[in-house]
Amino acid sequence: MREAFLPSDRQAHLARLYAASALACLLACGVPVPAFAQEVGNLATTVPSGSQMLLAADTLEYNNDNQTVTAVGGVQIDYGGNRLVAQKVVYNRNTKRMVASGNVEIVNSDGTKINSQHIDITDDFADGFVNALRVETVDKAYFAAESAERMGGVLTTFHNGVYTACEPCEDKPDKAPTWRVKARKIIWNGEKKTVRFENANFEFFGFPLAYLPAFEIADPTVKRKSGFLIPSIGYNSHLGYSVKVPYYFALSPTYDLTVTGSGYTKQGFLGEAEWRQRFNNGEYTFKVAGIQQQDPDAFLDAAGFPPSGNNVNSGAAGDPNKFRGMMGTQGQFAINERWNFGWDVLLQTDKNFSNTYNIAKYNSYVHQSSVYLTGLNDRNYFDVRAMHFEVQENTPNDNAAARSGQQPWVLPSLDYAYIPDTSVGGGQLSLNVNTRVIRREDLDEAFNTPYDSSTLAQRVRGIEGESGRLTAEAEWKRSFVTDDGLVLTPLLAFQGDVDYVRASSASLAAIQEMAANPVINTSEDMRSSFARYMATAGLEMSWPLLFSLASGSSHVVEPMAQVFLRPNEQYVGGLSIPNEDAQSMVFDATTLFERDKFSGYDRIEGGSRANVGLRYSGSYINGWGTNAIFGQSYQIGGENSFAAPDLVNVGANSGLETTKSDYVGLFGITSPNGFAASVSGRFDEQSFEIRRAELKAAYSGLPVSLSAKYAFIQAQPLYGFTTDRHEVTLGASTHLAENWRVFGTGTYDLQEGLLVKDGVGFAYNDSCFTYLMTYAQSRDLNTREVTQSIGFNLSFRTLGDFGSSSNGVDTIQ
Repeated sequence: MREAFLPSDRQAHLARLYAASALACLLACGVPVPAFAQEVGNLATTVPSGSQMLLAADTLEYNNDNQTVTAVGGVQIDYGGNRLVAQKVVYNRNTKRMVASGNVEIVNSDGTKINSQHIDITDDFADGFVNALRVETVDKAYFAAESAERMGGVLTTFHNGVYTACEPCEDKPDKAPTWRVKARKIIWNGEKKTVRFENANFEFFGFPLAYLPAFEIADPTVKRKSGFLIPSIGYNSHLGYSVKVPYYFALSPTYDLTVTGSGYTKQGFLGEAEWRQRFNNGEYTFKVAGIQQQDPDAFLDAAGFPPSGNNVNSGAAGDPNKFRGMMGTQGQFAINERWNFGWDVLLQTDKNFSNTYNIAKYNSYVHQSSVYLTGLNDRNYFDVRAMHFEVQENTPNDNAAARSGQQPWVLPSLDYAYIPDTSVGGGQLSLNVNTRVIRREDLDEAFNTPYDSSTLAQRVRGIEGESGRLTAEAEWKRSFVTDDGLVLTPLLAFQGDVDYVRASSASLAAIQEMAANPVINTSEDMRSSFARYMATAGLEMSWPLLFSLASGSSHVVEPMAQVFLRPNEQYVGGLSIPNEDAQSMVFDATTLFERDKFSGYDRIEGGSRANVGLRYSGSYINGWGTNAIFGQSYQIGGENSFAAPDLVNVGANSGLETTKSDYVGLFGITSPNGFAASVSGRFDEQSFEIRRAELKAAYSGLPVSLSAKYAFIQAQPLYGFTTDRHEVTLGASTHLAENWRVFGTGTYDLQEGLLVKDGVGFAYNDSCFTYLMTYAQSRDLNTREVTQSIGFNLSFRTLGDFGSSSNGVDTIQ
């Protein structure tokens, strides 16, 4: 008999044959995932009510004298998504035990596999015995034991057990895995929900590394359990060596608490606590941290500032107990399927605490605190938020280079974009609204020194006071294709603004001080309120030509031209209006065909302009590819907005300030063997002298990966850069063996003759273990101070990480 559905009068007895399959549940519940207080899944399996059992075997024998039922030859039992395969299964009605033997494999419904040569268990699963057990969980964790037994339906004991998360080597299955834990006993207590290892040895590459008399972890059926998390270590030249030990409190299925203690050899003990809570529609976190610094003066000396300086890290000179701390909270909630509300807020005793002590989630050099509301529906987008930027710097507040106190409050910023689903006049209409209100407590004046006519570098990056703007913009465009393939795209756009400015007297005085600057338009005074508009009529023409020079290759050459007719920019540059959001202005090949090349809304490109260029892309049968852009922009009427620098000199030295702009170009290649390179630049429109250039090249393959980057920016006196800037960055990584890798990176400032940062690292990586050791240095361009850091990390899959949280070196894979 090969296959049968068991009839109802026999199912009561033979259904117990399925007890072997249910042993998957028994043993899976006893499979520990060795991580301290980590979240683990429930491996238990339940059989749906009303499930039918399907039995397949070569023969099925009934022995009424011995009260046994035997299935022999290719036995397979399927029941509720679980499968048992064996050569023989015997059920004894008197002892109510069943035995499966001969290449027994149990595949649980969740994918867990159990292999053995012999399984003996009672029909109520309270007691059982297994020989030569091997278990493979669905997440590729592996257990093996000489034997296992279950007693009282609660306690399961594995004798001479082994655990690892490393997949066995296919070529050498008997080879020791990268790491494993061997234990005399592995005891699972179903009542206490714990798994205990007794007389355990931790082996690394087959060699005993550590002996642990006993340790205990959470039962895999428990998703969360209180306990110590993996500690970490680190080193920083400012703080010294450190050890961080976290403890996790599983307070509820929806909220928990993590408390962390960190010891620093130079500054003492730092305490952290993070509360997390989850709801059906979102979650939030709240974190606090603090330290009573043991030696603030020593810390300052390491940072390169004298103790008498007004630095945020010291307090009063000689103060032996400078308290520093922070509070931070983050959250996000879905109001409904379209709307989300959230926040990210940081408060700290000084401007650099979280960055100095590497407080997770709050350690970035510039942290943006914000409260926001966003909405997204089809082609509609809405975002409103209040923001403040914290620059976490070591620079004292009274230093001219300090930036933290000059950062504004944005209360609020709003963006709204809408594209109708239906066409308008046969084309696409898009609408955008932007508004922002900015308040700054301190004047943000670049190079906070008296005006120097030799450098022309005096700039006011942000006024002290308040300013606001409301902008609405509409754009319509439609494309037509002629029979010859010429693509014509007419465009109409209109933008309107309403602005107000309430500058402090200090800001006005600083602005008036710039009156001697010959490039600043002083005919306009700072206005308290104004309205302006910009109307644009444009036409874009492109003619893509497709051709092939050889079989299997294709090339597209696309001549392209744009013409935009519009009035002059109102209140252009000079002292008339502040510029808060359009200060980052770079003219290159990527912005050549932009209608408005300013990056924000405070400045509007005015005057009539034409953009002309050529785009190219090619692909070849051997897998290589190329792309290129080259072109130039022309001011064909009206006043050139880029020739009228504002309070921050934006547009100056951009390459657009002349009637004929500089040339811009880009060329890139890719290859199937992992090599890619690109070169881009801006060239003087008369002499073709290089004004700006960037060269990138990278190769990724075995056994070597390489990267190189060179950047050049010509002197920009109006931005305070009186000399050319050259910088080169090199990186390399090589595989010493299949899993071993060494890598390094360095950035060198050619103009200053200074190695800005460099680092080297050594790493091992396979499917279950990662090792990383790095050493990095960075140097301040002004003080030449050297900061050193060491990164060290060991990561055992399912066990956790040990070491520092960051390595300080940009690695190349």
